[in-house]
Amino acid sequence: MSPTIVDSASWQRARSDLLRREKAVTRELDSLARARQAMPWVKVEKSYRFQTDDGEVGLEGLFGEHDQLVIYHFMFGPDWEDPCPGCSAWMSAYDGTSNGLEAHNATLVAVSRAGREAIDRIRASRGWRFPWATSLDDFNFDYHASAREGEETHVVGDEEIGFWKGENHGVSVFAKHDGAIYHTYSAYNRGIQQINGTYGYVDLLPYGGN
Repeated sequence: MSPTIVDSASWQRARSDLLRREKAVTRELDSLARARQAMPWVKVEKSYRFQTDDGEVGLEGLFGEHDQLVIYHFMFGPDWEDPCPGCSAWMSAYDGTSNGLEAHNATLVAVSRAGREAIDRIRASRGWRFPWATSLDDFNFDYHASAREGEETHVVGDEEIGFWKGENHGVSVFAKHDGAIYHTYSAYNRGIQQINGTYGYVDLLPYGGN
């Protein structure tokens, strides 16, 4: 890419033009956040089970002390030697910052289909501290994080979800209310790019990202 070289006054005019666009996008993102928070909820009827550092728990056990739960669908299949490199970069960025989310009455837990031995091995080798659970049943399939046998893509509403080696990355959000658990939101693929802080920095770079 060949840069355009200008004087300071010309740069400031270009920056002012861009700032107007950035503010319009910020207002639109605020509007999207309000619409996302107003999405209807679906009651979770299944009794999903997970293996955690503290033993086997149900979905409620992943919430900890909080009323809201964000699950990061971490691509790490049961027969994989190593987890997805992209997901690993995501969780490296998140690791150590969980207090910020917990201050808003929420917990983030990574969920994979890999077994505890594999998860413990990877977490120890990379120094990760975030909660990471193993899905023991249909949870990953029901929330479109894993492909059923013979399935290469999965259409959910207007979205076509692709899988790599049978797995997919994304987030699913849940809330507790009046003694029940509800699914409130899910997003996959580039739909979750905005919530990784690294990509925000990448978008600032003059050469962009890879």
